[in-house]
Amino acid sequence: MEIFNLIRLAFEAIQHNKLRAFMTMLGNIIGVAAVILIGAAGEGAKYMVKATLATMGTHLIMVTPVSNDPGGTRIQSADLQTLSMKDVTAIKENTLYVQAVSPTSQSAGQAIHGALNWPTTIEGVNEQFLSIRNLSLRDGLMFSEEEVRRYAKVCLLGQTVVNHLFAKGQNPIGKTIRFGKLPLKVIGVLNRKGQSAFGQDQDDIILSPYTTVQKRVIASTYFGGIYASARSEALSDAATKEIVDLLRTSHRLRKEESNDFEVLTQVEMLKTLNTISSLLTILLMGIAGISLLIGGIGIMNIMYLTVTERTREIGLRMSIGARRKDILSQFLTEAIIISGSGGIAGMLLGQACSVLMETILAWPILVLTYPMLVSFSFCTLTGVFFGYYPALKASRLDPIEALRYE
Repeated sequence: MEIFNLIRLAFEAIQHNKLRAFMTMLGNIIGVAAVILIGAAGEGAKYMVKATLATMGTHLIMVTPVSNDPGGTRIQSADLQTLSMKDVTAIKENTLYVQAVSPTSQSAGQAIHGALNWPTTIEGVNEQFLSIRNLSLRDGLMFSEEEVRRYAKVCLLGQTVVNHLFAKGQNPIGKTIRFGKLPLKVIGVLNRKGQSAFGQDQDDIILSPYTTVQKRVIASTYFGGIYASARSEALSDAATKEIVDLLRTSHRLRKEESNDFEVLTQVEMLKTLNTISSLLTILLMGIAGISLLIGGIGIMNIMYLTVTERTREIGLRMSIGARRKDILSQFLTEAIIISGSGGIAGMLLGQACSVLMETILAWPILVLTYPMLVSFSFCTLTGVFFGYYPALKASRLDPIEALRYE
């Protein structure tokens, strides 16, 4: 039997039960659409993470304090007293691959201007912090090294803080705000950065000299972290090794002792986040793949029912010369068309849902060809696998018994 004749007969058979055929396809449609949508959302998340980390500075190196309890417990905390000015000075003076370094000290509190107030975070840094973090000023100036040395009561504001403390259109430069009880003169406003990869508002921040924050806000000589930047992205690993070796020496750690600090680069953060994102995407796509399996079982059930309903037709075809392989091919073609049509409809639905998700939720979507081809192929193969046995059963019917079937 020619292939075109097989396809024509299969479409004629499907048209006799359009609703049943559609309900059979539904599992495949939902499964394929879910795989495409989840894959596109996962790739979009990876792109968003990479873009967000790039805005932090591609050469960024972060040092944070951790505990090195001999029992093996490692508790990361900004309150741990392991990073000091001695460490910052060592990194500044004894590294070849580090371009800039800034200590950081943070404290949460209430910012106040006139009758307006806003809960935010003040971060103490030095004059190199903007270049390290790839930040820029929309207006005003960065505080100087001299202002850092003399604990100057000056600050830079993120756009979120400006929006909540000042009336629309009001220029905050030169105005004085209070952080808790500490008065700070606004000398600069940062350009907008938006949300980070972790959903944190990067514009909800006040920057001030670290000496001011340490002495007048948190009353501590230890830092919550150290930011550094390598001379180039290619030298990030070399700069990281330098920092690790220097800090181990500065902290007098023995060879067998673990570090009481942690050093992270953009590359390591990106790898970690991509690994987490990939695992979640695979898990969700596996769940979506169950829909395809259920769709295949639905095809098998419908094909069994079809074989039963058309037993007399099968007997008649075989009595006038149809061979067993012709009957097998006919019913297998019907199963392939049902599953393939469901796959195509699922691909279209998945792309439409992706566009809708990007438009309504403002979530970055990246539809790749690979997940579409894999889901469609899996859908079609499922139809072949689950449709084969009912088709084989139809081809093995005895023509005489089939003609007698009521």
